[in-house]
Amino acid sequence: MAAYPKNDEARLIRLAAAGDRAAAGALIQAHQHSLFAYLLRMSGRPDMAEDIAQEAFVRVLSNLDRFDPRFRFSTWLFTIARRLYVNANQKLRPAYDTDAVSARRSADDAPEAPVDRADGGALVRGCLDDALQGLSEDQREVIVLFHQLDWPISVIAAHMDMPEGTVKSHLHRGRQRLRELMTRDARFAAHESGVRP
Repeated sequence: MAAYPKNDEARLIRLAAAGDRAAAGALIQAHQHSLFAYLLRMSGRPDMAEDIAQEAFVRVLSNLDRFDPRFRFSTWLFTIARRLYVNANQKLRPAYDTDAVSARRSADDAPEAPVDRADGGALVRGCLDDALQGLSEDQREVIVLFHQLDWPISVIAAHMDMPEGTVKSHLHRGRQRLRELMTRDARFAAHESGVRP
């Protein structure tokens, strides 16, 4: 479900802050898919993405009275989720560095496994998810926010508290690194050449 127009969303926020459960549910429903997708791309772990998304919604709904309506609700929500992600990542850092990629791999993902045409999209998404984990945190976040969520550079810069030029640099370098990692992936190379690994 897409986010609401600003006026409708402001009304929902007021109602939810006053205790209206239906309004709170509507806010969650409007943003849950994009927030989960963002956290999944950032972490590479569905369990972590789900836990952080839930915690972010709990914090947002508990603090709706602090929301500044001059800003976008989604930016506030994603900023809270980002802080929760950074905190969780720092607390459990060794597990993410090695487990994020290896946990996603299975016998079906092995380079020698046959790839059917119908599985091409899933294979490319799997390669992309693995390559994203090879980027720096900042590069990965900029790419996800820009390409997956269609956030403009100015909003990303405000969200990440960095100059727009730095965001553009992370975007440019992140794309280059992503291309390198994708072309080095035997599964992706075989898919692109049409040859079964």
